[in-house]
Amino acid sequence: QVQLEESGGGLVQAGGSLRLSCAASGLPFSTYAMGWFRQAPGKEREFVAALNRSGGSPNYADSVKGRFTISRDNAKNTVYLQMNSLKPEDTAVYHCAARKWWAMSYDYWGQGTQVTVSS
Repeated sequence: QVQLEESGGGLVQAGGSLRLSCAASGLPFSTYAMGWFRQAPGKEREFVAALNRSGGSPNYADSVKGRFTISRDNAKNTVYLQMNSLKPEDTAVYHCAARKWWAMSYDYWGQGTQVTVSS
């Protein structure tokens, strides 16, 4: 049974930082590309960042470039999202997701962790 469990969300003031973690189990982690997505109230889910199976080729949504950093530790089956210079518009539920390295769509999703940025 595949599980993706996010942690690290919380309430932070604008300009602050948070580090999200996503621990994966039940899948060969090093063969999966990983991504972070977010969904704000009343809005559709949007892409935030993604990383290939070896930790290279990170890509980011324009809205978070220069502020967020995605990374992974394959020995720990964990992907991270370091979020700096947070803005109120970053408030959302953040989900991690996993896709086979050759696939176009994500196979597995976590339940999400809430990030709230106050102004």
